[in-house]
Amino acid sequence: MITRKRLAVGACGLLAALAVGLFPASATAADEPTAKEPPKVDLVLDVSGSMRANDIDGQSRMAAAKQAFNEVIDAVPAEVRLGIRTLGADYAGEDRAVGCKDTKQLYKVGPLDRTEAKTAVATLAPTGWTPIGPALLGAAQDLEGGNATKRIVLITDGEDTCAPLDPCEVARDIAAKGIHLVIDTLGLVPDAKTRAQLTCIAEATGGTYTSVQHKAELSSRVRQLVDRAADPVVNPVATEGAKQCEGAPQLKAGLYSDRETFGEHRWYRVDVLPGQELRASVSIGADRAVNNDYGVLLRATTVHGREIVRGSEAGDGRTDVLSTGLRYPKAGTDGADSDDKPVPETVCLQVSNSFSAPASVKTTPGMPVELTIDVVDGPDEASDVAAFGLGRGWWLLAVLALAGLLAGLVWGWISRWRISVWRTN
Repeated sequence: MITRKRLAVGACGLLAALAVGLFPASATAADEPTAKEPPKVDLVLDVSGSMRANDIDGQSRMAAAKQAFNEVIDAVPAEVRLGIRTLGADYAGEDRAVGCKDTKQLYKVGPLDRTEAKTAVATLAPTGWTPIGPALLGAAQDLEGGNATKRIVLITDGEDTCAPLDPCEVARDIAAKGIHLVIDTLGLVPDAKTRAQLTCIAEATGGTYTSVQHKAELSSRVRQLVDRAADPVVNPVATEGAKQCEGAPQLKAGLYSDRETFGEHRWYRVDVLPGQELRASVSIGADRAVNNDYGVLLRATTVHGREIVRGSEAGDGRTDVLSTGLRYPKAGTDGADSDDKPVPETVCLQVSNSFSAPASVKTTPGMPVELTIDVVDGPDEASDVAAFGLGRGWWLLAVLALAGLLAGLVWGWISRWRISVWRTN
């Protein structure tokens, strides 16, 4: 799972890096204000009874977590708004209904008073249940409001004990709200079930999972995640594709997020002026168990349904993210009157997938989709492949057919010559 997660994170990181490089701030889908809101981070700590175990460098898991929190609090960047939430910290009884509500905000998300935060953490003692699902819902509420970068860092040593409120489903529901809240999970000396659940929670929101065996690992990783919130990459703009091109959302250059259920088709619209080139790519994340053999399709068509160009990719379960892209250069208007205002062509983009899943897997909310749109000046020189329209496929097909024909004629002539020479001799 760790290998799969690295592949997923690497792919998402590459897409984010491309988005930053391709799209200047002035060309993003939303006009962001000059002064950005301070990033928000909510640290969610498991204080259940199992945190008493003494298996982290000769200390209890609780003592290791407290030490890591103190080090993180000392190092939090000034611009970060930090909060702390606990789960299982207060109720030590056997009443499951009460134990599964045991989560509270220990330190409100906001400007950090380091002494006050450390004092709050020092009072914690391992107590009760492990209501991860309710704690995630509470943390999402802690971070509500504004457009700041938001991150939940969950530290726990066991799986949720309050099913049927499945933490994976909770994480997917949070992600489906389009608030770009990332959940990172850290498992303290985790077993296989805990590892699987925490990986699922992280994957649902584009976060990361880390297995922790030592104090230094815990402190270093939490500090890294808090620092990452202070230096975020581009946040995608939430959108919702339509079932057909007519009425689909009009997109400009930028990075967008959406959701698709299994086998769904979604449509978007982009205006392209003569002499410009549309570049688009899409990634769909398998944030839950899916059947092997699946694919993703990105098509560009006219408003009348004629296909212009397509990109597709297939997978077989070896990666968590599947991506494809396309390019469409629109010819310029050399013969037109220079005083005439150019008329843009509306290009319809269709995003489709062929994912399927076992009957036991929920199909809602849909899988996360990231759509990257860029509209640039078209190529000026014929040496650029896109200038010949090879991105559309027809020119490439013609070149290959012609090359095959010529190769066949030459080979046939050589064969006849060799037979003629053989008969003569």
